Amino acid sequence: MARTSKGSKRKQAQAVKAVATSTPSTLSRRTLMRWAGVAVGGAVLMGAGGAWAVSSFKTSVEERDLSRVGQGQPTIVQIHDPQCPICNALQRETRAALKRLATEKPVYLIADLTQTEGAMFAQRHSVPHVTLLLFDAAGNRLQTLSGSKTRDELEPIFAQHTR
Repeated sequence: MARTSKGSKRKQAQAVKAVATSTPSTLSRRTLMRWAGVAVGGAVLMGAGGAWAVSSFKTSVEERDLSRVGQGQPTIVQIHDPQCPICNALQRETRAALKRLATEKPVYLIADLTQTEGAMFAQRHSVPHVTLLLFDAAGNRLQTLSGSKTRDELEPIFAQHTR
């Protein structure tokens, strides 16, 4: 029978003690506060993200409501294909030009060609995508702007449209 030396017994005892002390029996206050801070920060970020998503969705739905044409306010309708990079650029430039206006802003709507209502609207007015249609308060079409435009080109047109 083999004898174990004193060194081996000591190493075994230290290993058993290390395993016994490595399992957490309670959380320290510092650890608990750290995790609480992470949880609160996560909740704030999730809430802010949710609020932004709801606001963005609401704006998107309002912009696609083409029944607002002729409801007492000058309106701009963009014939828009979301897959078209030129349409997306025109949308960015249009929104930037509208933000610059010092006068009352016209209603800005999107006739999305991927949706039935938007495609029918474009067909009724016989216009392709990358087009802006300007309507008066009664819903009469005043002007058609075809092709890509910059915010500097659009701003004076929109300012005159709201007069």
